Amino acid sequence: MAIILKGEREIAQMRIACRLAVEVLEMITPYVRIGITTGELDQICHDYIVNVQRAIPAPLNYKGYPRSICASVNHQVCHGIPGERVLKDGDIVNLDITVIKNGWHGDTSRMFLLGNTSIAARRIVRIAQECLYEGIASAHPGAYLGDLGYAIQRHAEREHCSVVRDYCGHGIGQEFHEEPQVLHFGKRGDGVKLTPGMTFTLEPMINLGKHDVKLLPDKWTVVTKDRSLSAQWEHTLVITEKGFEVLTFFPGEEEIFNNWRSRTKLK
Repeated sequence: MAIILKGEREIAQMRIACRLAVEVLEMITPYVRIGITTGELDQICHDYIVNVQRAIPAPLNYKGYPRSICASVNHQVCHGIPGERVLKDGDIVNLDITVIKNGWHGDTSRMFLLGNTSIAARRIVRIAQECLYEGIASAHPGAYLGDLGYAIQRHAEREHCSVVRDYCGHGIGQEFHEEPQVLHFGKRGDGVKLTPGMTFTLEPMINLGKHDVKLLPDKWTVVTKDRSLSAQWEHTLVITEKGFEVLTFFPGEEEIFNNWRSRTKLK
């Protein structure tokens, strides 16, 4: 399957879908609290996407996935199925939202910290977000996907964390998962060369321990083999003529990203 480059009309449609995905995360934030179940969070998001946004929750029934969002808690790496699990004091949870609007997908995820989280939990959440920012900052026309993976892996490993190898980012558009596959580790100069019009997700999964993972019997939920904490942040971006545009920044995040970028350049 070839990489599908998008023109301005297609990118405009993706901006709409991506904005809706961000709105879901903004809407659900006050509900992510101690004592709620992941199933309740799923139902709230489902109702909002369907009834308020008049959109479609992309995960629901995708290759048999039974819920409208993914909710991955603590050592769950990704694709956690919402259900009866009650969120507890000290938990960290990733909510992964993908919305379809007018046939186009918008995909993003965010970490939430509940109550009195440990220093280790706060650390892995921070490092995972920094890894995402490292990848984004490396994106521009003429760069290679390996450059992004290299930047992510370098930051994770110098913080004595690891990058999950078994799951990756992906192209996105009218299909949930398009080419190319976007690895979060690699070497500079490897892989596909970035071209204006490419749209894809960056979603590094960063573990506090080793990178090895396993799939649970539900055939969806991925966990760390050593039960170490894992964190993930995800954005959808498009390569432009001059650089990149992040389509799923939440309100105020572009300023956060730019401040982070300025600080890292000074080091």
